[in-house]
Amino acid sequence: AAAVEHVVRTALALNCEISMRTIFHRKNYFYPDLPKGYQVSQYGNTPIGTNGYLDIEKADGSTKRIRITRVHLEEDTGKSIHSDGLGYSVMDYNRAGVPLMEIVTDFPPDVESAEEARLYAETLRNILLYLGASDGRMEQGSLRVEPNPSVRPVGSDTFGVKTELKNLNSFRAVQGGIEYEMTRQIAEIEAGRTVVQATYGWDAEKGVTVLQRVKESEQEYRYFPEPDLIPIEFTPDYIERMRETLPELALVKKNRFVSQYGLPQADALVLVNDKATADFYEDAVRAGGEPKAVSNWLLGEVTRLANAANVPVAQTRIIPPALAELTNVIADGTITGTIAKKVVEEMFITGELPSLIIERLGLKVAGTDVVAGIVAKVVAANPDVVAKIKGGNEKSIGFLKGQVMKETKGQARPDDIDRLLAEAIANG
Repeated sequence: AAAVEHVVRTALALNCEISMRTIFHRKNYFYPDLPKGYQVSQYGNTPIGTNGYLDIEKADGSTKRIRITRVHLEEDTGKSIHSDGLGYSVMDYNRAGVPLMEIVTDFPPDVESAEEARLYAETLRNILLYLGASDGRMEQGSLRVEPNPSVRPVGSDTFGVKTELKNLNSFRAVQGGIEYEMTRQIAEIEAGRTVVQATYGWDAEKGVTVLQRVKESEQEYRYFPEPDLIPIEFTPDYIERMRETLPELALVKKNRFVSQYGLPQADALVLVNDKATADFYEDAVRAGGEPKAVSNWLLGEVTRLANAANVPVAQTRIIPPALAELTNVIADGTITGTIAKKVVEEMFITGELPSLIIERLGLKVAGTDVVAGIVAKVVAANPDVVAKIKGGNEKSIGFLKGQVMKETKGQARPDDIDRLLAEAIANG
């Protein structure tokens, strides 16, 4: 039941039509990954989802719609492991028989380049993560991308022979594998040879595709209805309940962050790339944080600390209300931006609120009288620098600012330092 729900929700998120009655089939073939000789799948025109699409966002900001033919449920097969030098392959059957969702793009294809294929795969993974339908770990095989590239002469309406690529365990491999295979197919055609429909594995170390097996045609699979599984019939109420569980997806959320919170497109895109991070951000804003400041600190210092500790941003000890409070104590002048970095580091370690850390460590902004005294001391100790400044070398004032910041341990407001230095130099 859970597997069916995941497929239905994914199909709805991909704008598919739902087949109200769907059946399973046996796909018959002999290969080591299926020792029983057949796979339970869905064949024909009654998969769970049909006629869907997803939109990818290209580097230039434009969007392109990729049509999806079908979303269906089948059983997974074993994993073939091909090792150089052994002279044979081994099989891992741990995943054999586990429910597997397959998503198939339309034909004629909308994906027209290796880059678009990578963008499609990245967008699809993001949707699956938002839905909770997959953890998206390509390196572990829980998300697999198996493109079928083909080439044709410029201006031709006739599609070439396609091949299937496997062992693509990263988005870089998806793009690299397709680019190599396109180059290989072109070389075959230009040499007067015929491209054979076959399955190729991607060798990431060598950067080449390796022939695994010649593809069977659909007729050779001898599909027939699965006798051990009854048809599944959905009700309109069930489909509506599934639709109501769908979250706001990344592309919609990104556009909303831009319009509602005034974030730059690039920042919004990074935030929504991970649902937990996007939720953390919005929780901090709802807790009273200034939207742009929350984004800057979350994508800056918090991300830096999280990456260094190898933990997800949303799973650190920093909680959304604490980040909101941080932006507010900076805005109201309680602490400077320099001190704020120290506060964030303490928040990361202890999980305390900024106000408690500021009080415990005595990090409030230094008073004007204190800063004025330090400025006078720095100016008196550096007469040569003051002379250069009075002589027109205004860049030298940067040295004096640095000395004041050092003496105040970053607890002086930059505006106060600028004003008091200017007064001290003018009156000196």
